[in-house]
Amino acid sequence: MNTVEPIRDINTVMDIADYLKSKNERDYVMFMFGIYTGLRISDILKFRVRDVKGKDAIYLREKKTGKEKRFPVNDELKPIIKNYISDKKDYEYLFKSCRSGNKAISRQQAYKILSAAGRKFNIDKVGTHTLRKTFGYHMYQQTHDAVTIKEILNHADISVTLRYIGINQDNKDKAIKGLSFRKRA
Repeated sequence: MNTVEPIRDINTVMDIADYLKSKNERDYVMFMFGIYTGLRISDILKFRVRDVKGKDAIYLREKKTGKEKRFPVNDELKPIIKNYISDKKDYEYLFKSCRSGNKAISRQQAYKILSAAGRKFNIDKVGTHTLRKTFGYHMYQQTHDAVTIKEILNHADISVTLRYIGINQDNKDKAIKGLSFRKRA
C-alpha cells in the first residue's frame, strides 16, 4: 500500500521547513500552513490573500465534506503569513502558480514539492496528506486529546483518527518490539 505517513520527528519537520524556506517561500508557507492547520490540501490551495490577511480565525466550507469550518490561526503561523503576504494583492491566490497568472498551484504540484522535500531527508512516504497527518500526530503527542483531534479532522470515529495519524501503528510497533520470551528472574 502506498500510504503517506506523518513526519514523526519534530527535528525533521523543522529541517524540511528550513529546506523549503531556502528554496521557495511559497512552498515553505504552504508547508507551515498545512502543519499548523490540519486542513486538506484541496482546501489550502483555494485560499486567497484576503481570506487570511489580518485574521485571527479563518472560515471555509470544506471541499471534501461540504461542512463549514472555523479554525483559529495559530500564533506561530500568524507572522509567517503576515510576512509572506505583505507584498501581495488581496485577490491573489495564497499559493499562486509561477506560470499561470493568478491561479493556485495544483494538487499535483503540491505533491511534487512535498515528496521531493521528503526524499531530501530520506523519507519516502511524504505527500500532500502528510501535512494533515503531521498536524494530528504532533497535536496528539502534545495534548493526548484524541477526541478533540477527531473533531478537528472531522473524522467519524476515534479509531479512524488514531489510525490516520499513525498512533495505532506506533503502539503496535512498541508492543511487538517489547515482546519477550526470555525467562524472567
